[in-house]
Amino acid sequence: MTDRPPAVLGRATALAALAALTAVLLTGCDRSEPAPPAAIAPTSAPAPTPTASATAQVPNSPTLLVTDFGADTVTFVDPARTGRAADLGSVHVGTAPYGLAVAPDGTAWVATAEGTAAVDTRTRTRTALVPHTTRTGPVTTGEYRGGGMGIALSPDGSRAYVGVNVPGGNGTLEVVDTATRAVVRVVPVGRRPFDVDVSADGRHVFVTDHDSFDVTTVDTTTWATRRIEVAPYGTEGGLGSWLKPHYTAVRPSDGALLLPFEGERLAVVDPSTGRVTVEPMTADTHQHGVTVGPDGTLYVVGTGPIDPAADAGPSLTVRAPDGTERLVPLDGPHETVTLSPDGRTAYVSGGFTREGAWDGLTLVDTATGRTTRLPVGHHPLAVAVLPDRPAG
Repeated sequence: MTDRPPAVLGRATALAALAALTAVLLTGCDRSEPAPPAAIAPTSAPAPTPTASATAQVPNSPTLLVTDFGADTVTFVDPARTGRAADLGSVHVGTAPYGLAVAPDGTAWVATAEGTAAVDTRTRTRTALVPHTTRTGPVTTGEYRGGGMGIALSPDGSRAYVGVNVPGGNGTLEVVDTATRAVVRVVPVGRRPFDVDVSADGRHVFVTDHDSFDVTTVDTTTWATRRIEVAPYGTEGGLGSWLKPHYTAVRPSDGALLLPFEGERLAVVDPSTGRVTVEPMTADTHQHGVTVGPDGTLYVVGTGPIDPAADAGPSLTVRAPDGTERLVPLDGPHETVTLSPDGRTAYVSGGFTREGAWDGLTLVDTATGRTTRLPVGHHPLAVAVLPDRPAG
């Protein structure tokens, strides 16, 4: 791995010095707060005025589902409509819903602070709430709350894998049997499991452990685990560091794990050997959500600058398999990104977990970079495409 450029090294050194003073108070990305907040209330600010492009209709749009981190609901969205008409209504799921995965049968599985909810997206009803068996403390809201974070389904849909945050300690991976709707196994993982992904063959689960600078690989046959450190800037600064992994994409061509950092470095992890290589990136912005298309094109959400005097603002990076990148500026911080089935639209959630979130999605035309802001939900974090339009 090459040394960091001098300007970036200076930023890392400054961040590490500040982290040394504040690490005992912090457990996440946001070092501007003296301690984890007790709660985040649903936003009361008016939605931003849609841009002129928001009047355009989106052809062949699927129905979307988003988790409302600022409420206790998931919201159905029709991106072919404009303005608030795109909001098709919400379903109560549980406190502070985070990650989301949708099975081919239309059941949505939602990670909440209370447990894992099941939602029938055709009838738009919650059909189950599977309580966490991991002890996570009091049920709260906000960025640092305990409970479910990342979530993914096995390829056959028989299991939901839920990363459970335990404030102040290591997390777990809870394995939910989707037929019996019960937790059938608990696997130890690292701190604050932001994201959960599954290999194409279903034999391995990958848990992105934000606060321990690593990925935990879980063998779904033997349940053996291995921790792979993914820290292209090192681990200096500990809990107060910004330079940690957030979300992971599994590359379709070879199963490699792709983890972006700061719009500067892409960590490429071989999960079979644990080897980590680093490739350069160009966005120069703090990066969170990531997804990859069937052709290997990578889409990465930049939330904004660490250092406003030196770093770039929010953006969506579109990175081709050969490493070339296009940057699409975004209006304000965003969190995650999901692709339409035809790959023509990227849906980017506006529900950033820290200050600056807004109640909506940005739709990005992946060919032209044209953006459309769509006001929906309450701090929407995760976005999923439903397999077909729900009834009604």
